[in-house]
Amino acid sequence: MFSGLREKVGQVLVPGDEFCLEIPETLSLSEPMKPEKVLLGPGLKRKGDRKLLVVKSGVLRHKQPHVFWVENQQRRYVPARGETVIGIITVKSGDVFKVDVGGSEQASLSYLAFEGATKRNRPNVQVGDLVFAQFSVANQHMEPELVCVDSAGRANGMGVFGAGGLLFSVSLGLIRRLLRPRSDVLSDLQKLLPCELVVGMNGRLWARASSVQQTLVVSNLLQSCDTMSPPQRQQLFRRAAQGAL
Repeated sequence: MFSGLREKVGQVLVPGDEFCLEIPETLSLSEPMKPEKVLLGPGLKRKGDRKLLVVKSGVLRHKQPHVFWVENQQRRYVPARGETVIGIITVKSGDVFKVDVGGSEQASLSYLAFEGATKRNRPNVQVGDLVFAQFSVANQHMEPELVCVDSAGRANGMGVFGAGGLLFSVSLGLIRRLLRPRSDVLSDLQKLLPCELVVGMNGRLWARASSVQQTLVVSNLLQSCDTMSPPQRQQLFRRAAQGAL
């Protein structure tokens, strides 16, 4: 395990901080040494075989057994393969759609990348539509590519959506908090105002409640609790339940 990494969980790290791999002082000749596999998330990067480098400022988080990442309030999105995002169709050119995903460049989406789409049966996609899609190609040397089907060719919730809802942006840190298996933010919100939510890992949220007023309240609550601590968020939700907002 990297020296001091567990002790820093919950503390603020800055770019340039380094951690070194611990080597036991005594080695067993009878039992082979099995190094622990450490999985690194956003904000952390390996430097050689025995060093770990912090590349983003934020709070160090940990998930059992050996998953570490840096949580911050970053808003600029960098596409990554396999991530699901909310995109906006900007250009319809021949067989390819251009999609704004909030990154440094637009992504491409083929009309054949929808469930059941063929050359004769084209999907009804117009400029300005919202799509929930997944990156199939995302690296610094190639144009990002999106698909609206999974590995089995099924839509699995992806495709064109967005009728009657509201699209807004939050930080990537809040997105990761909402996507946790037992998200406290999401559970508190559903108790207060039941609503539909589509969460894109590019920092975009789409919400729809039973009325336009409640949809705006959901949007304001999520944007407000972006930088709040849990006690502050709970106080905000109590005020909303009492009708003070």
